[in-house]
Amino acid sequence: MPPTMTSLPAALLTGALLLGGLAAAPAASGASATTAAATSAVRVNQVGYLPDGPKRATVVTTATQALAWQLRNASGTVVASGSTVPRGADAPSGQSVQVADFSAHRATGSGYVLTVDGSSSAPFDIRTDLYDALRSDSMAFFHHQRSGIAIDASLVGSAYARPAGHLGVAPNMGDVSVPCQAGVCDYTQDVRGGWYDAGDHGKYVVNGGLSTWLLVNSFERAERAGKEAALGDSTLRVPERGNGVPDVLDEARWELDFLMRMQVPDGKPFAGMAFHKIHDAAWTGMPMRPEQDPQPRELHRPSTAATLNLAAAAAQCARVIRPHDAGYADRCLASARRAWTAAKANPAMYAPASDSTGGGAYEDARVTDEFYWAAAELYAATGESAYRDAVTSSSWHTSADAFSPYGFGWADTAALGRLVLATVPTGLPAADTARIRSSVTAAADGYLARMAAQGYAVPVPADGYFWGSNGEVANDAIVMAVAGELTGDARYRVGALETMDYLLGRNALGLSYVTGHGETSAQNQHHRFWAHQLDASLPHPPAGSLAGGPNSALQDPVAQERLRGCAPAACYIDHIDSYSTNEVAVNWNAPLAWLAAYAAERTSDGGGEPPAATCAVTYTVTNSWNTGFTANVTVRNTGPTAVDGWQLAWTHPAGQTVTSAWNATVTQSGTAVSARNTDWNRTIAPGATVSFGVQGTHTGSTASPTAFTLNAGACA
Repeated sequence: MPPTMTSLPAALLTGALLLGGLAAAPAASGASATTAAATSAVRVNQVGYLPDGPKRATVVTTATQALAWQLRNASGTVVASGSTVPRGADAPSGQSVQVADFSAHRATGSGYVLTVDGSSSAPFDIRTDLYDALRSDSMAFFHHQRSGIAIDASLVGSAYARPAGHLGVAPNMGDVSVPCQAGVCDYTQDVRGGWYDAGDHGKYVVNGGLSTWLLVNSFERAERAGKEAALGDSTLRVPERGNGVPDVLDEARWELDFLMRMQVPDGKPFAGMAFHKIHDAAWTGMPMRPEQDPQPRELHRPSTAATLNLAAAAAQCARVIRPHDAGYADRCLASARRAWTAAKANPAMYAPASDSTGGGAYEDARVTDEFYWAAAELYAATGESAYRDAVTSSSWHTSADAFSPYGFGWADTAALGRLVLATVPTGLPAADTARIRSSVTAAADGYLARMAAQGYAVPVPADGYFWGSNGEVANDAIVMAVAGELTGDARYRVGALETMDYLLGRNALGLSYVTGHGETSAQNQHHRFWAHQLDASLPHPPAGSLAGGPNSALQDPVAQERLRGCAPAACYIDHIDSYSTNEVAVNWNAPLAWLAAYAAERTSDGGGEPPAATCAVTYTVTNSWNTGFTANVTVRNTGPTAVDGWQLAWTHPAGQTVTSAWNATVTQSGTAVSARNTDWNRTIAPGATVSFGVQGTHTGSTASPTAFTLNAGACA
C-alpha cells in the first residue's frame, strides 16, 4: 500500500547508462521481457495519436546535433519528415534525449513507424477512435475489482470470471458480519461489496472515496461538455447495464454502497464516523483468489479522514445521481450530513501509521484538506450557509498550496475542493469563483512548464517518482483538462494528451504501463488473482490496468535487488513481487479512466467525425438446433491501411446468448456482443480477412445481426 507523499526519502538522481542510445535497466530472471531495456531509442505513444492532437516522440541518443526523422505508413511510404530538437540531459530519466514533433501530420491510419538515426519506433495508429477501447477497459477495471459479487464470464471473459469473494461462503469468513479489531467495537458490521483496493483483498475508505469521486466526476465533466452519452447506460461492461442509469454511475454506486456500510450505526460510540478500513487479519498470501481467502476479516478504528471521504463522495452522489435516482440521492445526502457532523465532533481521530498488519495504514494526520473538500461538496449539493461558511473559513480556500507540486491524492485532497468550486455553480461571490478558477489554471500552467522542461514531457518533478507515480501523472492531467474547460485554451488539452503519451510508452523505459495497450506493455502487475507469473492457471492482468509506476524509493525486495542505481523515472520493473512499482490500485485507475474518457471524446472541429466504413462483415449461421446455434463471422479490411488490433461489436437479436467462441475473445452483456482479436490474428492487412466462430443458445429465432462496428467505426 502506498505511503504518504511527504514520508518519502529524496529521489535518486543517479544517471542511467547509455548503450547505443538505449537506457540500461536491469532485467529480472523469470519476469517478462518488458522488464528489460526498450528495444528502440525512439519512444512513442505505442497506442498512437489523435489526428488533431499533439504527436511527439522522445529519442534517446548521445548525439548533440539535430537528427533527421521520417514518419512511414504501414506500406513503408514516407509521409512526413523533419528534424529533431536536441534537449540534452534529462535528469529524471538519466538519459540524453532529443524530441521529434510530427503533430502536423493529421492523416489517419494504422501501422505508422517513426524512424530516427537508424532506429524505428514501435508501430502506432493515428485515428479518432484511438482511446475508445481504453475508455472501456480502464472503466472495466473496477468491475473486475468488485467484492461480494460473482464476476461473470459474459462481461469479462472466461479467464477472469470468478465466484463472489468475501460473502461468508467457505472458506471465506466473509464481509457480511465483520468484527472490529480488539478494543475498537463490540459488535459486527455488514460491509460487503465495494472494490478491492489494489492487489490484495483490503478495502479502504480513503482510497475508495477518492476513486468514487473521480469516476462520478468523469461523468459530471462529460455532461458539462455534452459528451456524457459515451458513459451512459449500456456503454460499459457492468451487470447493471440496461437499467436506465449511466453505467459509470452504476459502477460508482457499487463502491458508494460499501462506503455507507462502513459508517458507524446510530446508537453506537462515534456514530456517523466511518471505519477506516477492512481487510484480512494478516497479509493475504500470493496468489489467492478472493473466494478462496480463508483469513478472518477485521474492521479498523474509525478515522476523521475516512469520515470526510465518505461525506465528500456521498454529497457528490446526491448532486450528480439525483436526476437518475432521487431516492438514492437522498440516502447519499443523509449519509453525508451524518458523516460531516460526526467529523466535526471528532476532528482529530487519525489512523495510526503503525496499523499496517494485513493492509496498508493509509495514515493521515492532517485532515483540514479533507474538511475543505467535504464542505465544498456539501455546499455544492445543498447551497446551505453552514457549509459555505466552512468553505470560506478554511485556510485551504485561499492557500497557494492547494495544488501541490505533486498533484492531489488520497492524503492531499484540497485540490478536489477547488475543482468542485471551479466547475459547479454555487452562491460564492463572482470574484471568489474567479480566483478559484485562476488557481486551477495556475496549477495547470505549472504542470505545462514542467513538461516543457523535460525530455519526456512529464508533469511531475524529478523527485516525484514515488509509490504510485503514474497515478500522480494522471491526476495532473485532470487538472490540465479542467483548466482547458475553464479557459478554452487548447494548450491544456495538449498537455493532458501528452501525459497519456507518457503512460503508453513515451517514457524512460519505452514501455506502456497499461496492460493490453501498446506494443510492449506491463504484464505482471502485483495482484492476488491476476497472478499468471506465479501460477500459470491464473490470468495476466486484464487490459486497461495501470501499474503504479517508477518509485525511486525502491520499497520492495525485488526493486531493491534489481533496480539499484536507477534514475528516478526508470525505477520500475514488471515483476509481480515488485509491489512498490508494479501494483495496481483503484486510485490510479480512476484518473486513468477519467483521462481516457476525456481523450476519447470527439472534437468539434470535424477532425473527430467517424470515418467512412472501411470494413465489411459476413455473419453466417452454420448450424442450428432447437436451443442452440453456431455461427461464423468474417471481417474484411476494405480500407487502405492495416488494422492492428481489432474489436468487433454487434447487437444480437433478443433471446440469443453467446456461450463460447474460437479464434477471438467474445463477451456479451445483455444483447451487446464484443469480439476481440487473439495475439495471432490482431493484424488485418488491407483487403485481407479474419474469421472466428461463436456458439450460443437461443429461444426461438437464430436471425443474424444486421449492423457491426470495427474499432467503433461502422462496417458495411
